[in-house]
Amino acid sequence: MKGVTVITHPLVQHNLTRLRDQRTGPQEFRRVLGEIAALMLYEATRSFAVQSVSVRTPLARTSGYQLSREVVLVPVLRAGLGMLDSILQLLPHARVGFIGLKREETTLRAVFYHKSLPPDLSQFEVILIDPMLATGGSAVAALDLLAKLQARRVRLVNLVAAPEGIRRVRQRYPNLPIFTAAMDKRLNEKGYILPGLGDAGDRLFGV
Repeated sequence: MKGVTVITHPLVQHNLTRLRDQRTGPQEFRRVLGEIAALMLYEATRSFAVQSVSVRTPLARTSGYQLSREVVLVPVLRAGLGMLDSILQLLPHARVGFIGLKREETTLRAVFYHKSLPPDLSQFEVILIDPMLATGGSAVAALDLLAKLQARRVRLVNLVAAPEGIRRVRQRYPNLPIFTAAMDKRLNEKGYILPGLGDAGDRLFGV
């Protein structure tokens, strides 16, 4: 699907299988989710703009590169927290905003319960982090909020995505880059991804 990058690296797929396994408990789930998030970040940031800089090594002056723009990481609470720490280890100077969304069980509509973001995102590279892209309701709500804050360069990073969710995001944001470790078959009648891995937040925190 255009604009969707399925990351097929062997280590990503190996770790994804461990996360899918219902026998994987919260402690291991947290650790493996962090590992896979770090691996996915390399692909998601591949097209970041850089600029040339001059530095001096202990022996001589040379040229190198640095990121052209600051980065803002935006995990969607609560499951997105499971991917945040390992990404921050690779981007320690990134700013962090938070979006809290919950899904109404009857309508499947996304409802905000928390927002904490820089007031102007126009000059940043923004990475929206949410392990599951199911109906797409939460992703679209989060993207709409980022758009209101003038975000111009946004990437969506998901662990597992459903075709229905991708289509919904694509309808509203046709040029948004989406990175995922798997595009699964479909949603069930309750809006959960099949085969998926269950509720990522529940498995992450054991609640």
